[in-house]
Amino acid sequence: MVLSSSLLPLLTLPVLAFLSLSARASPHPRTASSTTTLKLAARINSNGVKNIAAADRARARGLQNGSSSINATNAVRIYTIDVGVGSPPTNYTVLVDSGSSNTWIGGYKPYVKTSTSQDTKNTFNVTYLDSGDVSGEQYLDTVTLNSNLVIEKQSIGLAIDYPGNHSLDGILGLGPIDLTQGTVNNTHEVPTVMNNLYAQKKISSEVLGVFFTPATPGNITGELTFGGYDTSKIIGDIGYAPFTSTSPANTYWGFDQSIRYGPTPILNKTAGIVDTGTNLILIATDAFKRYQSETGGTLDEATGLLMISPDQYDKLSSLYFTIGGVDYELTPNAQIWPRSLNSAIRGTGTADGIYLIVSDIGADSSLDFINGYCFLYAALFFFTDQEATESFIHGHRERFYSVLDETQSRVGFATTNYTYATSN
Repeated sequence: MVLSSSLLPLLTLPVLAFLSLSARASPHPRTASSTTTLKLAARINSNGVKNIAAADRARARGLQNGSSSINATNAVRIYTIDVGVGSPPTNYTVLVDSGSSNTWIGGYKPYVKTSTSQDTKNTFNVTYLDSGDVSGEQYLDTVTLNSNLVIEKQSIGLAIDYPGNHSLDGILGLGPIDLTQGTVNNTHEVPTVMNNLYAQKKISSEVLGVFFTPATPGNITGELTFGGYDTSKIIGDIGYAPFTSTSPANTYWGFDQSIRYGPTPILNKTAGIVDTGTNLILIATDAFKRYQSETGGTLDEATGLLMISPDQYDKLSSLYFTIGGVDYELTPNAQIWPRSLNSAIRGTGTADGIYLIVSDIGADSSLDFINGYCFLYAALFFFTDQEATESFIHGHRERFYSVLDETQSRVGFATTNYTYATSN
């Protein structure tokens, strides 16, 4: 996760949300009885966005160069969770991040050592985009997520050198274990929280279910389900796609997909990632040029987004993303930035201008697509005044429930009550 010295970082839970499902997926198994669901809290960034497309491309370059997580300059909001460390536990508010895999504290509240704290005599160093390195001492300690999820001897970093925002205590890393390679001296890999929950038989499978609800005044806006997923949040079946073997997508939550605009193919089957740390839907340059030609959009220099006229909007076709043999439909309404909130992206058009949320990943990219945060919500905005906050709350809906299944090396998606919402 990028830890900017001036801005809050953005949650990078790798959740893919497609806005209407057009093919039946394979049936899902029953949720394991040992699943545990925890609530997330949200913090909204009120600083606004400047050239969101350029920021996303910078993030894409960082991902393929091996840095952890995102550039937070255009962060929408972050998700946090309180975890206990030690015995008796001291609670720390940490960022939930599946774009990185190391767990560490020390950013704000001091580390309180107890009888369960073990100094490994090793040090850690994690490079984050934009803000540089976070480094410090590596400990083993008891980590408590709740009474059912208590992890013994979890590897955890104590940050000594931390250039990022100090209103958070640290990061709970939920990414693949490969991202920990080379981050702790004298250690090849560091078992993640998910790895240890499974190894210590706290969960029956290494599966993480992710669900977001509309933001509320209490800021409880999401859930993580450890060991499975919450069947009450989904409609129909979960469709699964295997992790890709193609580098660098296989370092993250990567998979293969193809894309067509209406009946017209614009991206042949290729490897990329799902990443809510990326705001937009980024696709390979040649695919983007086809998309621009099909839609007739013109580039807005201020935002880096394509703009279209009302007549062009009326003629838009759906985008279809084929993943694991299932077609997921991004409807015309879902392809546009919410017009009621255009001021948030500082575009050059009118207040009711129409901006498309599909953008160019960059000609130098070794990733052919990033399905970003726009898939998850109908709106991506952050305000401080009451009227705008109400618009923010109204505009956000969970389109698809996401499942990260490391046990069977796959990602999964399912419809929710909000899949067919038309809040744009």
